[in-house]
Amino acid sequence: MSKKVLILSGSPRKNGNSDLLCDEFARGAMEVGHEVEKIRVAEKKIGYCRACYACRGTGVCAIKDDMAEVLQKMIDADVLVLASPVYFYSIDAQLKALIDRTVARWLEVKNKEFYYIVTAADEALASADTTLACFRGYAECVEGAKEMGIIYGMGTYEKGEVKGKAAMTEAFEMGKNV
Repeated sequence: MSKKVLILSGSPRKNGNSDLLCDEFARGAMEVGHEVEKIRVAEKKIGYCRACYACRGTGVCAIKDDMAEVLQKMIDADVLVLASPVYFYSIDAQLKALIDRTVARWLEVKNKEFYYIVTAADEALASADTTLACFRGYAECVEGAKEMGIIYGMGTYEKGEVKGKAAMTEAFEMGKNV
């Protein structure tokens, strides 16, 4: 059965390491017939949540930007892929703002398969722990969420450095196994 896969690439660098891993995941998922869309979060206009709670009861955010469109795609997806480089042992600001803005309709984001893509200059997997905790914290708020896999692109700092590393093959194969 074909699934709708939504990849949220948090990398601020187009063709950066986590972005390239997203492309490989997408390539694998498309190869087996899934419908795949990748959103480069940095290319969207998404402001930070202001905790005004104008969305309470209506599901409509007071901030008029690209988030309503992205949130609808998240609701409609079967699979969510969250990807971020490690920034000071956490996720980057672009993806964090997106996650926080799901508050307007967060109860509608449910029954999702989650995959995580993490890249870091450091080679130690422990450097990704807080980033993964952020991803998992969001998934814990999603009813029926299932963690399906993690791709680690460790030891990658320079743009494109992940090419030729095992993580590229792992991303492709994980995409094929959605």
